[in-house]
Amino acid sequence: MGTELEAPAWPAITLAEAEAILARFSQVGQVLDLQWHSPRPFSAAALLRTEHGTFFLKRHHRSLRSPAALAEEHRFMAHLRAKGLSVPEVMPTDGRGTVAQGQWTYELLRRAPGRDLYRDRQSWTPFIEQGHAFAAGAALARLHLAARDFAEGPRANHPLVASFTILPSRDPLAAAESYIAARPALAGYLADKPWRQQLDRLLTALGRADLTAALAGQPGMWTHNDWHPSNLLWSDDGTVGSVIDFGLATRTCALHDLATAIERSAIPWLDVPDRTGDADAACAILAGYRSVLPISAAEVETVLAILPLVHIEFALSEVDYFVGILDDRGQAKLAWQDYLIDHADWFLSRSGGDFLRAVAAGANEAPDAGVLS
Repeated sequence: MGTELEAPAWPAITLAEAEAILARFSQVGQVLDLQWHSPRPFSAAALLRTEHGTFFLKRHHRSLRSPAALAEEHRFMAHLRAKGLSVPEVMPTDGRGTVAQGQWTYELLRRAPGRDLYRDRQSWTPFIEQGHAFAAGAALARLHLAARDFAEGPRANHPLVASFTILPSRDPLAAAESYIAARPALAGYLADKPWRQQLDRLLTALGRADLTAALAGQPGMWTHNDWHPSNLLWSDDGTVGSVIDFGLATRTCALHDLATAIERSAIPWLDVPDRTGDADAACAILAGYRSVLPISAAEVETVLAILPLVHIEFALSEVDYFVGILDDRGQAKLAWQDYLIDHADWFLSRSGGDFLRAVAAGANEAPDAGVLS
């Protein structure tokens, strides 16, 4: 949650462990070598070369992702693949896409096409160039087009999923209370904190009166919910070759996902206190999106209204993860105070206000291209 690299919370996948798990997948052949360990914090993962290609083995603690929880996102990925999008192929074993063993749940994915240009950069950091921001916006629009007829409801109550229950509610604070009450570890952590007053202040200051109505008019759909540079693989021409990491995917709406994409990559939220948003990158994402799927000026305005609060539910889910699964109150404090509260407060600062105004002005330079519906 901070700017410094941390030791992984989960033990690295060993070669012997990988060999034992891949022996359950008859179609991948013998493991030849283990090429790379992912530094991402919420699971352990490794890139493996086998007799029949390169594969990505990911291991989750069962309290974070059960086989049933992974099956939800695997069905979404299969739907997108059937629509022609390049997303990782889930390798099946015993009729399922997971292996459950002891306290762990494993999934095996065939390596998706594209160059991992952001492998050595921290997640949620900016694009290397504006062309990548434009390409990412266009790819997000293509994903939304492909996802429109995926009819499943929201995912079950899993940790680390970017759900969408608070902002569209007629009473967002009551919805936040319900969210927290459904997660005992999160409720316990917040029990001695003035969290109702803190959330009420932010929701009052940043939540527009017409935001609920604007969101109510948006069709619900499954979305990626973690759209940032290192979740994209890149073609030689600078376009997006593949989309990876659907761990946060669930049913929200397209504008929420678009706001998340801007929040993840155009606002360096780890840079405290000298945070300055990149309005040009945000406008490039919007322009790329509009190059594929038209959205109106009013919808861009809704995206900017969502933006200061778009992180709330995932931040709460992070707090729940850190206290309920890792028992790490230090990281939970960072998720609650630095990310949820301070990140929202930034939008009330001069720098945050300047960023929103600059994006609004830059986005309005493009013609009103239509309506997303």
